[in-house]
Amino acid sequence: MSWRRIPLKYPGKCVVCGEPVRVGTQVMWLKGTGVRHQECAEARELACIVCGSPAGCPSCEFAEDCDLEKVSQACVCAACASKPGAFAKYREAAGPPERGAPGQSRL
Repeated sequence: MSWRRIPLKYPGKCVVCGEPVRVGTQVMWLKGTGVRHQECAEARELACIVCGSPAGCPSCEFAEDCDLEKVSQACVCAACASKPGAFAKYREAAGPPERGAPGQSRL
């Protein structure tokens, strides 16, 4: 599945920058992931889900294998990842996991 360009029908929040997106705005949408601004779709670096600063994509240890079109938009910068309680802060920022329909497995 790939990102699709659509006009937003309901108010939303960009999964890249976290800013609100107004109804009628042209966005990129991916089922199960959410929406992102056109400008954010062109960005080559993600924002840290915990603090909002750049996640450090160019210097990330996974940069060679990372496809920003396909990865989760919930990355964490090195500064936040090195702090005590980093995983708890990540979970708090990311919110509860989505539940699949009854009978569906989440592989």
